[in-house]
Amino acid sequence: MISASRFWIFAVFVSFAVVSVVVADECNEDINAFLPLPYANMTHMLCKPVWNSYIIRYSQSKDNVVTIVLSATYTSGYVAMGFSKDGMMLNSSAMVGWITRKGNPVIRQYYAEGFNPSQVKHDKGELPLTGIPPFVTVNGAKIHLAYQLKYPSQLKTQPILLAFSSKYPEHHLLSVHEDKTTINFDFSKGSSGSTSSSGKPPSNLHRSKTTHGVLGLLSWGLILPYGAIVARYFKHKDPLWYYLHVAFQFVGFIFAVTTGFLGLSMYNRFSFHAPAHKGIGITAIVLSVLQNRKYWNWYHHNVGRIALFFGALNILLGIQLANAGSSWKIGYGFLLAAIILMSIVLEVFKLKTPANKFPPNPDFQMDPGHQIQDFVRFV
Repeated sequence: MISASRFWIFAVFVSFAVVSVVVADECNEDINAFLPLPYANMTHMLCKPVWNSYIIRYSQSKDNVVTIVLSATYTSGYVAMGFSKDGMMLNSSAMVGWITRKGNPVIRQYYAEGFNPSQVKHDKGELPLTGIPPFVTVNGAKIHLAYQLKYPSQLKTQPILLAFSSKYPEHHLLSVHEDKTTINFDFSKGSSGSTSSSGKPPSNLHRSKTTHGVLGLLSWGLILPYGAIVARYFKHKDPLWYYLHVAFQFVGFIFAVTTGFLGLSMYNRFSFHAPAHKGIGITAIVLSVLQNRKYWNWYHHNVGRIALFFGALNILLGIQLANAGSSWKIGYGFLLAAIILMSIVLEVFKLKTPANKFPPNPDFQMDPGHQIQDFVRFV
């Protein structure tokens, strides 16, 4: 029969594997390999997950040429990205792309004169396409629509319509979409002349959000929960459990504090305003600091659980605020489910194990100085 220790080691390994998949940012896909120039030039392009599996890469030159690459998961039918003056479908213009049953790529502009399929006219619309031909291709499980627009002035916040259907167009006649959404998209952040208040390119915001998210996921989503699990279920491995607990919590705390500083830095540099996310994060860090005072034995366990709860809640809120995409949502869902399942299984092991193998909680103090000294001796 598998032991609790072996089960825990296996679960930790699986969790780290899940995290490695989650942090593989969807925007890191190299489009240079399958898109022609100028669409393959990612140097000045920003990337933003916007809806379900939809990702928009974009840039805007000084002469107001907007380059757009829309990527989405694709199996059949069409994918559409529309531009609207009021956020409504009527009188909107859209770029629609698909791969025919014979494998031929098709991308066309459409204009919505009405709501019936016959009123959505192909090869019509008000989008100011440049002389660079639009391009559509499938790479792996994703379809990529690429096109350029030329405006008389800088394109700023613009209502965007996103839609799809699994049915192929017949004679360029689009079927009714199966799902759609409307978002307000700020294209000015992709301008080659635009800068943040600090004078740095806004692309740094995406990099900062990714780093903030990765460190937060590692600390509150992985390291700190496993440190708590060690302390609850492995006291019979004395004194190993204590040194492991200190090591996990020390490293997790450093990561959590770094996550907080990165969040405050984004607020100051990019005016990234998220009061609820900021408040919960500060609360979780304060609770973790309070555990390290000399009276920690009185409330260590309950305060620790509350801090972990706020940490998990803040991860979910952060993923939502950042529009991080499906990989982060699914990945953290698996990670959270693994931790819950592990806790249930280890709790069963504990209930079936004789009480003398799980000694009562020790009376020693765990202030920061002692933790650091013990961690240094351990490593």
